[in-house]
Amino acid sequence: MLKLKFYRPIVKTSSHMKQFILSAFISIYFLSCSSSEDKTPAVVTSSPDSTSTADKTSAADKTKEENVAVVNKYLSAIENHDTVTMASLMADNYKGYGPSIGDSAGKQENLENWKYNLDHYFATIKYNQYQNFASTTESGAHPGEWVSNWAYCDIKYKDGRGPIHIWVNSIYKIENGKIARSRVFYNEADWLRQLGYRFIKPPTKQKGESL
Repeated sequence: MLKLKFYRPIVKTSSHMKQFILSAFISIYFLSCSSSEDKTPAVVTSSPDSTSTADKTSAADKTKEENVAVVNKYLSAIENHDTVTMASLMADNYKGYGPSIGDSAGKQENLENWKYNLDHYFATIKYNQYQNFASTTESGAHPGEWVSNWAYCDIKYKDGRGPIHIWVNSIYKIENGKIARSRVFYNEADWLRQLGYRFIKPPTKQKGESL
């Protein structure tokens, strides 16, 4: 059997030739990179879904900020004894509840109560160290936009009593930029205790009364 042998040709190159070949190779490499960059520029894209989600998040955050601003303006109006501004921030169908389980009042009744108390009892009301939390409730009995406010209140009376200090939690439902619902929680017994009241058990049980 005939066996074929292949020999690799040996080419001798001078040092000048090696430098020339190396220079040519480097030039071709950079030209190819430049050409590739020119033909395929970098493009940053985002999916429609992610953009839409970002826009929705931004809109929701803006709504929460606006709702908190409504509540802050309302609290400032209380501090300034400004029932006119309070009225402008309340929806016509406003309903307020608390602190007792059976307490409720519509817009006009609530404003009249505030005006009477501010004119006859409260010298100053100050909301200190308060924190707002805005949220959206999409299900349940009361869906909608809500703002919860925790505040440490200082209250001074016109007859010289006080100041009393009490934690108050008020929750507001915001509709179309106005307060449509509110529910307030605070310790009525602690409030009265600071004013000097004492709770005394009746000496005898009245008919139908639970002691």
